[in-house]
Amino acid sequence: MRTMNKTMGLLFRILIVWLAALPALQAAEEPRQWSEVHLDELLVLYSEFHSQPELSFQEVKTAARLADAWRDCGVEVTTGVGGHGVVGLLENGPGPVVMLRADLDALPVIERTGLAFASRVHTVNEDGGEVGVMHACGHDVHMTNIIGVACYLAANQSLWKGTVMLLGQPAEERGAGARAMLDDGLFERFPKPDFAVALHVSPIMATGQIGYRPGYTMANVDSVDITLYGKGGHGAYPHTTIDPVVQAAQLVLALQTIVSREIDPIEPAVITVGSIHGGTKHNIIGDTVKLQLTVRSFAEEVRQQLLAAIKHKAESVASGAGAPEPLVEIAEGTPSLFNDPGLTARLRPAFQDQLGEEDIELSKQTMGGEDFSRFGREGIPILMYWLGAVSQERLDAYAASGEPPPSLHSPLFYPDVEATLVTGVTTMAATVLELLKP
Repeated sequence: MRTMNKTMGLLFRILIVWLAALPALQAAEEPRQWSEVHLDELLVLYSEFHSQPELSFQEVKTAARLADAWRDCGVEVTTGVGGHGVVGLLENGPGPVVMLRADLDALPVIERTGLAFASRVHTVNEDGGEVGVMHACGHDVHMTNIIGVACYLAANQSLWKGTVMLLGQPAEERGAGARAMLDDGLFERFPKPDFAVALHVSPIMATGQIGYRPGYTMANVDSVDITLYGKGGHGAYPHTTIDPVVQAAQLVLALQTIVSREIDPIEPAVITVGSIHGGTKHNIIGDTVKLQLTVRSFAEEVRQQLLAAIKHKAESVASGAGAPEPLVEIAEGTPSLFNDPGLTARLRPAFQDQLGEEDIELSKQTMGGEDFSRFGREGIPILMYWLGAVSQERLDAYAASGEPPPSLHSPLFYPDVEATLVTGVTTMAATVLELLKP
């Protein structure tokens, strides 16, 4: 009888706790429901961000607007992290830390979308030239989305336990903002996350859909500057010179054999000579030629093999011409983005619950770069997924016309933002609810 009384008492206490929590549970909203109810507010924010873009390292007003929106939702905000970076903390008891990231900067592009709230901003770039400014890569969507997710989580704290760390990262387009925040002590000044999630709009996926891929998703991005030296002279007497233009021509062709003959054929790699400059006049053989290369890969060993081979080819061409040793300058950019397979597998059911199997696809690898990858290099399991941003009707119209849809960075790119934001807030909030289950 005593055991039965203890059992009944325990059940009674559990019932009291459950009944006390019932009003909060009843008040909780699903992410899609919340995003649809608050869509008009999100659209106002989006139009503000879109019409008032700022370039990398110049995101003063953008960062302030993001910080204010988070504060309005009850988030504890710190500004000025790694330049114009913003960090928000939403704490809700003990539990893991999940970091969500959005990028702040826009591109030096003159907008030609014709939208009512199109950017008309012009500014001066780092070289002193006047340029147009446009959110042509969807960062305005990313910021609006993370505000929506933050406000949803703040309003529905009965559904999760732990800490949500919000990151407004500057200078993604320069591949430098994540490193700047890390160098400013991001994970010493704030909790180091157990998981990190980000999304990126896709110009080729329909609204209502997302794409993801475990493992390597985006590439290492490195820049190489090569200066070839010669001995200048008259074009009529080439035998008295060492022609750097001929060296450059030989080098461009030699570089193409690195990927085709030195790299394992199943390893993705790209070497592109994007710029070549030399000489001043028809009949003058100059002293130098400068080449600029972009180099892309996934695996770190392939990255190092490519860079070493480029240097070797340049030196060999110069040696064969009897020229001085060339100057090869390597600027390592963003590391490849590796989506943690375990985290990806864990979050897939959460995506499926929100969208259904038919609207989730295995995305392809891309040779584009993303400095969200740097947080993964800090030992944090990360996932970046693609968010469909163009309606199926528009995609069908492009297909019927034989024209591809405008790509990211195009002056014509724009998202069908209503459906994009609903899916973005829904899916990103779902990742937090999965990772921070009470």
